[in-house]
Amino acid sequence: MTEAPRTEADLDLIMRIIPHRYPFLLVDKVRDIVVGESCVGIKNVTYNEPHFTGHFPGLPIMPGVMIIEAMAQTSGILVGLTMDLVDKNAKVFFMGVEAAKFRRKVVPGDVLELHVKALRGGGRVWKFEGRAMVGGELACEATFTAMFDVAKG
Repeated sequence: MTEAPRTEADLDLIMRIIPHRYPFLLVDKVRDIVVGESCVGIKNVTYNEPHFTGHFPGLPIMPGVMIIEAMAQTSGILVGLTMDLVDKNAKVFFMGVEAAKFRRKVVPGDVLELHVKALRGGGRVWKFEGRAMVGGELACEATFTAMFDVAKG
């Protein structure tokens, strides 16, 4: 009997796919996984994250580059499941970010939904479009490219 494809990934599975760890792991779980196509990462934004100490005192706002990184990590999880990279010590490297736009602040208490869709992929280089949403409202959108490297041996 064939195992049904995963539609969700918890924190344990996420850490078996991508190498990021606290304080730079920016995805708490992933849902709505369509292998090879799309998924939605979830990031619970909390006040105790290190970047809020200086960005900005008295007005904590999640840096835009961290939102894009969270979308990229979500796409890394999608590729990891697509290419069977669980427990394979894969590394993910940004190659480019295009058309990044920021539409609303992301602040502590927000639940950031990271909608990513594969535009091109199948080998080592993949291209994605991403949208970060809070409560159904667009916070950020971007197109980005990443390369996946799997350790040999």
